[in-house]
Amino acid sequence: MRVHVADHPLIAHKLTYLRDKRTDSPTFRRLAEELVTLLAYEATREVRTEPFEIETPVAPTTGIKLSTPKPLVVPILRAGLGMLEGMVRLLPSAEVGFLGMQRNEETLEAITYANRLPDDLKGRQCYVLDPMLATGGTLAMTIRYLVERGADDITAVTLLAAPEGIKHLEEEISDLNVPVQLVTGAVDERLNEHGYIVPGLGDAGDRLYGLV
Repeated sequence: MRVHVADHPLIAHKLTYLRDKRTDSPTFRRLAEELVTLLAYEATREVRTEPFEIETPVAPTTGIKLSTPKPLVVPILRAGLGMLEGMVRLLPSAEVGFLGMQRNEETLEAITYANRLPDDLKGRQCYVLDPMLATGGTLAMTIRYLVERGADDITAVTLLAAPEGIKHLEEEISDLNVPVQLVTGAVDERLNEHGYIVPGLGDAGDRLYGLV
């Protein structure tokens, strides 16, 4: 698995305000969208394209367009929804699927409760959106799920990651014979005893949408 930490002053600036506990939900959502668009630029450097013939006002030329099948963007519910708009702003022609996963707060394991994905993902590039790579269980399960359905190139986009989560994710998907990349805004210090990233930014879902 390749890990790319996006090193840019604007990313660090937006992350600072996302971390601040005084940032309200509307501002948090806006900042998350903006940050994801910056991360999406890095995540899509190897998006598949094909030649496309056009005519400019001056002369014919050959450009490129996204290849078929189009990329699939997969936000993990519910917190991943807060990243969707920022991603499709850069990839407006991509298709979108949804996967609902929830972490058991006692075992820290991920369970699937919703699936709105195409049955056949053969030959698809997939971009998985999840704000936090904490223990790594949710992303590992998601990536395996997509590969089982035929996805052959997967990029996970997260706002933050913990070293323990990266290590666990690498171990869990080491047997998969497809390229996997992680693009994240920062790798933080560690996980605490409750499985939260430190210093982190708290529970991303709660901060995006409020307590439920």
